[in-house]
Amino acid sequence: MSLFRMSFVVSLFIFHALPVIGHAQLDSLKSKIEHIVGGAKGKIGVAVQGLENADTITINGSGKFPMQSVYKFPLAVAVLHLVDQGKLSLDQKIFLSKEDLRPVTWSPIKVKYPNGNVDVTLDELLMHTVSESDNICCDILFRLAGGPNAVNRYIHNLGIDDIAITATEEEMAKEKQVQYQNSSTPAAMAQLLSALYHDKILSVKSKEYLLKLMEQTVTGPGRLKALLPKGTIVAHKTGSSGTDAVGMAPATNDVGIITLPGGRHYIVVVFVSDSFDDEKTRDNVIAQIAKLVWDEFADQ
Repeated sequence: MSLFRMSFVVSLFIFHALPVIGHAQLDSLKSKIEHIVGGAKGKIGVAVQGLENADTITINGSGKFPMQSVYKFPLAVAVLHLVDQGKLSLDQKIFLSKEDLRPVTWSPIKVKYPNGNVDVTLDELLMHTVSESDNICCDILFRLAGGPNAVNRYIHNLGIDDIAITATEEEMAKEKQVQYQNSSTPAAMAQLLSALYHDKILSVKSKEYLLKLMEQTVTGPGRLKALLPKGTIVAHKTGSSGTDAVGMAPATNDVGIITLPGGRHYIVVVFVSDSFDDEKTRDNVIAQIAKLVWDEFADQ
């Protein structure tokens, strides 16, 4: 184990070893979340963690769930690590070729540059990937980072073993079962969000840049932010699979950091997998869990 990995794991242990406060309150919140989870049609995993304390709740926290576009968050972390190392820069130009513009995929940048063959900045690629969940930009970032296996190794070297990144967006589109290989447990995703927030993995500048992109996320408006007071700051990344021929949705996800009044922060990770509920119902499961966290802790 490298010195960096050892120090990172030790620092996480020290953080989580802090005294846990309000056991009854946490038990009550967990019971309320379990009630919501129990009424849903599908597999659901949840992690809630206070970033200024050790408050932690997990439900199916060690279960593996398909991330879909949530994996663009750890990809962005890996790319910004290369920026911190001086191997990439946000203002460098990357050629967007006509061949990059796959005909059938979600891609706002394809709408912006329908003919391709233009230079775009790394900053623009990251914005479209994180804030707009652009699949074409995602795969270009994978190329710059050395491919999914390189990103996977980087995340594991941080001491976060239960996130698996194995395939690009293009590869997932070709074979639907591949999406299950790009997986995470709720606990591991919360661990990565916590490490980012506490400056364990990126420079402060890169951390703040990434959180700002996540605050500008436009996908999944019915999920984490939907039932929170207007103007609430939520730095988050969604992931969506759509439904298959029999009406089953492999992945409806949202993960992020909610800023409460007074400046405290809570991580909320919700993965909804293999669900036969309609999209509005799946989104509302995520929204209700976020609202419960807000109601429980906002007034403290």
